[in-house]
Amino acid sequence: MILAIDMGNTNIVIGGIDATTSYFVERVTTNHNKTGTEYAIDLKNIFEIRGISPDDIGGAIISSVVPPLTEVLAEAVEIICHRRPLIVGSGMKTGLNILMDNPKTVGSDLIVDAVAASNEYPCPVVIIDMGTATTLSVVDRNKNYIGGVILPGLRVSLDSLSSKTAQLPYISLAVPPKVIAKNTVDCMRSGVVYGNIDMIDGIIDRMEKELGEPVSVVATGGLARFVTPLCRHRIVYDDALLLKGLYILYTKNVSPAPRASYA
Repeated sequence: MILAIDMGNTNIVIGGIDATTSYFVERVTTNHNKTGTEYAIDLKNIFEIRGISPDDIGGAIISSVVPPLTEVLAEAVEIICHRRPLIVGSGMKTGLNILMDNPKTVGSDLIVDAVAASNEYPCPVVIIDMGTATTLSVVDRNKNYIGGVILPGLRVSLDSLSSKTAQLPYISLAVPPKVIAKNTVDCMRSGVVYGNIDMIDGIIDRMEKELGEPVSVVATGGLARFVTPLCRHRIVYDDALLLKGLYILYTKNVSPAPRASYA
């Protein structure tokens, strides 16, 4: 298996994956103050909990949207696995044509998601990733990455609402039972959650209109499994999408390697 790591602004997703199986997925908090050794301890603890030996790891790849921590995390992988990880970046073979004004500025996580989705699902495909930000990316029928949308994530929206209004409290994020809520806390939850649901549905409608054809939709990210079932559109939830994309990129850029194939 390979060690696939995606570093986001809030969490780091760490997983073990090969051509047919996702062996584990864990999340640790992104912390700018940690050293490579401290992140190595996190990796070591995950391996011990999962009963994995570093010898089981045949390679490693990292996608990161936190540039100051990319090399720190790479150092942690080297400490534990005794091998240099591949870093997702410009110049890497992806199998996609990235039709953007400046392809180098596209977040590596968006490209990884798009690589996996275009390999797994019918194109055109819209990929929703719900993390610190909510992103909707589009791959057209010819497997061109043609752009997308970036929205504030649910937690960001909720925290902003609390911080900018004196009488609204900081609350946990949950799906309220009704749109028309009966108390302040549920009113806030209803606005953020159902507002995002209808925003996602509306944006997908507009994307289909621009493309002139229906799209398949796949979602990933920690919050997606709670939100997307409430959307009007049929949305497939794929928690391992990023890991699959990282595996595909690894096989394309490290030879020889088997082709990814998932049930």
